[in-house]
Parts: sequence; C-alpha cells; structure tokens
Amino acid sequence: MGICISVASSEIHEADDCHHENVVFLAENIASLGTQGLGSLYTKQGSKGLNQDAAILYQDYGIEGGAFCGVFDGHGKNGHLVSNMVRNRLPSLLLNQKNALEKIRTAADDKSFQHQVAKTDVKSIPNKDFLNWQEACIGAFKVLDKEIMLQENLDCSTSGTTAVVVVRQSEDLVIANVGDSRAVLGTITENGIKAVQLTTDLKPGLPNEAERIRNCNGRVLALKGEPHIQRVWLPHEDSPGLAMSRAFGDFLLKNHGIIAVPDVFRHHLTPDDQFIVLATDGVWDVLNNNQVASIVMEAESEQEAAKAVVEAATASWKKKFPSSKVDDCTVVCLFFHKKQKPS
Repeated sequence: MGICISVASSEIHEADDCHHENVVFLAENIASLGTQGLGSLYTKQGSKGLNQDAAILYQDYGIEGGAFCGVFDGHGKNGHLVSNMVRNRLPSLLLNQKNALEKIRTAADDKSFQHQVAKTDVKSIPNKDFLNWQEACIGAFKVLDKEIMLQENLDCSTSGTTAVVVVRQSEDLVIANVGDSRAVLGTITENGIKAVQLTTDLKPGLPNEAERIRNCNGRVLALKGEPHIQRVWLPHEDSPGLAMSRAFGDFLLKNHGIIAVPDVFRHHLTPDDQFIVLATDGVWDVLNNNQVASIVMEAESEQEAAKAVVEAATASWKKKFPSSKVDDCTVVCLFFHKKQKPS
C-alpha cells in the first residue's frame, strides 16, 4: 500500500509524480494538507498478484470545501495501468468539461430552463448545476475512454478498469459509476447508522445491461463452475468472459455492448448524512453495506476508517473463502462532519 501526499496544481493530472502509488491524497493548497481529517483511503494487495486497484481523495476540488473521491478496480494484463491512468486523469478532465459547459450555456438555455421550471413542480427538476455535472461526467468518461484506446504501446483489448467517483460541491453529491465498485452512504437514524447504497453494481446479469449486450451480439453466460457469475463473451468465441457490463478499456468488447458511459446521480446531503464509502468489489464480495457502515462509524478516527474496512474485508475473505485467492481491497471514506469519538 502506498500513500502519496501532494499539493495539486489547477491541472490535477500534472501531479503524476505519484502515478506509481495505488492511493493518492491531493489538496489544492498547503492548508488543506493539515485538514485531511475528514477523509481516509487505504488499499491492500490481495493474493492474485499485482494490486490493480487505485484510489484518490482530492480536497477543495472545484470549490473550497469541495471534494473528489474515487476508486478504480483494474482487470486484465494491463489493468493496473488503466486504473492509474483513469485515477490521474479524470479529476482535471471532469472539471474542465464542467467549466466548458457552464461557459457555453446561453441566455436561451436559461430561458428554456426557466420555462421548464414554470411548467413543472420545481422539486422534481434536477438543478441546472447538476445537469451540467451529469453532462460533464458522461463527456469526460467518453473522452478518457478514447484517450486510453489511443495510448501507444498499451494493449487494452482485454484490460480495463471500473470507476466509481463522488464529487462533493457544497451540500450536493454527484455520483458517477461504471462497473461493479460501489458507493454507500452512512446516515443516522433512530436505530443507529443505516447504509444507503447510492450506485448499482453494473454486471451482465442485470436485465437492462444484458439486453444492451445481446442487442450488440455479445453473449451473456455463466461458466458451469461458477453459475452465479454472469460474464460477457464475444459472439463466436469463448473469450474474454468479462464479469462486468461497463468499464474503461476492454476494447475487444466495445462493439458488443460494453460501454464506458456512467450512471450519474445526485444526492442532496441532509444533517443526518455522516459519510460516504467507496470500495472495490473485493470489499463488497465479503461484507454487506450495513457491516461496512458500522465499521466506519465505529472506527477510532476518520483517518482509521478506510483501513478498518479493508482489514475487516481481508479477514472475512480468509474466513469465508479459505481456499480462494483474496481480491485486492480498496476503500475511500469521506466524512461530512467531524466524527464523534465512540463511547
């Protein structure tokens, strides 16, 4: 596990001196480096070989008090390179797309939006800022997928990465997801902490995902030895058997229904919302949402929370699947309030 502490430039991807590290904490200014207390990130290599996960927590992203966090789970021969590239490039690319969209919005757009608001219940319309973020996410993911494809000397025909990212801007969260990593919100109720899953694990077994893949002549089938895992195959070949329905890279399957278009959601924070957890599927394979939320809530401090989840997941792997190879496990925790010390 590696942690790189950096002060980012306005072009975040220029902080690539940390590209060899799996997890990176970035801050827009020196003062932010001293306030890392509201978040933590941690990764642990499994027993399959090289750790292909990557993660980032970037403070003061976009605005003061803003944040960008993400986890990326690479797969295939060059998956570690793809997950690192996406981690390093996506924050600046997304912000550039968002800023460009804001500049090209015309007075006519404003008029159209006001007309829409006048005709409809205002609460049912996502605010215009979210629409910009949503469009920016879709555009940035698309551009980045093309950049990966155009990389010289990097074969990503059967290599790629998932991506789940959360952008905090004031009291709004924008969540964008490709693949089967997951974002879970921890919110306080009368009965204690409750986990609210904010993303859907985008796997080939989902009806809408399977339909898109089959419409593109891809095949969705499980192997006899693992009937619970649906995989994506070429039309006339028993390869490559991808266990997710969306990903960066994996260009062999891009004409057969695998896409890098994210699901994008908005969540408006309430006073009861305590934190958000992003984790790769190595964690969710062995711990459920409520278990993870409880571990985070009971952690000694914000800085210890991500590590506590990873250690619990690793122990659970060894207990539940003693003869299986442990998957890489990576977690980012972002807190919305200073954590109360457990009593």
